[in-house]
Amino acid sequence: MKQDELRKRTKAFTLRVIKLAEALPDNPIGRVIRNQLLRCGTSVGANYRAAKRAKSTADFISKMGTVEEEADESVYWMELIVESGLMEQNPTSDLYQEADEILAMVVASIKTARKHK
Repeated sequence: MKQDELRKRTKAFTLRVIKLAEALPDNPIGRVIRNQLLRCGTSVGANYRAAKRAKSTADFISKMGTVEEEADESVYWMELIVESGLMEQNPTSDLYQEADEILAMVVASIKTARKHK
């Protein structure tokens, strides 16, 4: 994977999360899930950028752990969107898959960094 690929993918993911959040219904449940999804989904790219500026391997691992947590939480909220009936699976399935792929890449990066620590 090219060095900038994950940076680009996390930013694109963030933009897609914003669009998904905007499409959620404007009702109490939709608003709660929208806010939660926006918080974690938008922090994936921001925290990845912070990880790339880490001052040490330990700092990188710590910051990437945050990216892992936020990507995993994004998956959780997308699951709830579908399972609660707020949206059908089709609008979320591609974004869900992207979150899962980003999560896998982040976990692999953390494992690699730990080996080289």
